[in-house]
Amino acid sequence: MRVAMISENTGSLGAGGRHVLELAEALAELGHDVRIHTRRDDPAAPDVVRAPGGVPVVRVPAGPARVLPVQERLPCLGEFARWLGRSWRDGDWAPAVVHAHFWTGGLAAVTAARRIGVPVVQSFHELGAGPAEPGGNGPSRAGYERALGRAVDRVLARSQQEVGELVDRGVPRPRITFVPAGVDSRRFNPDGPVAERDPRRPRILAVGRLADGTGYGAVVRAMRAVPGAEFVLIGGPPAAGLPDDPQAARLRELAVRCQVADRVRLVGAVTSADLPAWYRSADVFVVAPGQDRYEAAPLEAMACGVPVVGVASGALPETVVDGLTGDLVPAADPEALGGTLRRLIIDPVRRFAYATAALDRARQAYSWQRAAAQVGAVYAALESRSDAEAVA
Repeated sequence: MRVAMISENTGSLGAGGRHVLELAEALAELGHDVRIHTRRDDPAAPDVVRAPGGVPVVRVPAGPARVLPVQERLPCLGEFARWLGRSWRDGDWAPAVVHAHFWTGGLAAVTAARRIGVPVVQSFHELGAGPAEPGGNGPSRAGYERALGRAVDRVLARSQQEVGELVDRGVPRPRITFVPAGVDSRRFNPDGPVAERDPRRPRILAVGRLADGTGYGAVVRAMRAVPGAEFVLIGGPPAAGLPDDPQAARLRELAVRCQVADRVRLVGAVTSADLPAWYRSADVFVVAPGQDRYEAAPLEAMACGVPVVGVASGALPETVVDGLTGDLVPAADPEALGGTLRRLIIDPVRRFAYATAALDRARQAYSWQRAAAQVGAVYAALESRSDAEAVA
């Protein structure tokens, strides 16, 4: 089946949004003809490039060819949609289904798909947290998401929590299909290079964005209860930019007050290629209270054979089986988190059992092949319905 994936923000195809590329590549392995369309943000880049797995990535001219914040990309979506519609109508390739990623991709996809009469599937990946206006006026992001959820033919949710959030946002429940996220077990696995570490010091690892509301401070406080272990945090700006990052400064100051500064290490951003080695270096992976519930990090850690500890909220209980692949703390309590981490750190037999179960769960329940097969079934059902409507 010919599938057009729309992810208008080129940045969403990087380390923070591997979902789009990995799903496209898994679908291509199943025999689908997939093309990714993204907005051109580099005037020197070729019109079409091939992703590492061979999927074509088409750069659409829409607005200035440079990186833009979301407020400045919104006015470009009309031009983006018009280019797609003309290309599909007048060119030698047109999709049988359009799969939009993120809310901005959905705005362009719905307009373009209507011009050729093909169904649209929407993946939001993350929903706006509040009613703030994207550019200071006009509809809110939540309003756009609500309208998109009602306009498209199918919305894919990566967790049951996201299903509930979509329904609360006003998306009809029958229009939502739950398809768990995938993880690339060829990249994220226990075999391969391991980041350098002190073998005498247990390592607790976290991977995520440094942002307001992310509870890494609770992990720093919890380290008081885990003597001898180190907390390593991957994320934020590159290492050279950490001294100027306000969130990094707050965490360092907190570590000093908690008298654990010698056991808290902020690494900054690392390359996608280096990330598996960092996971493999960890004894335990910790999900901070308030951490972005849509991040793939817990799954990637599990796929590398690392047990996961976090607060039993959001979508994490759907990923981590408490007492089998890791431990869930009932509340965002640094003392409870510290006690849970300490018990797991000092019990190598339990850690090994958790790691083995985590690896098995990641491979069996969250493979990209399984996710792609489920998404492909959604495409096929929509194509059959579209064909039936055309005959009628």
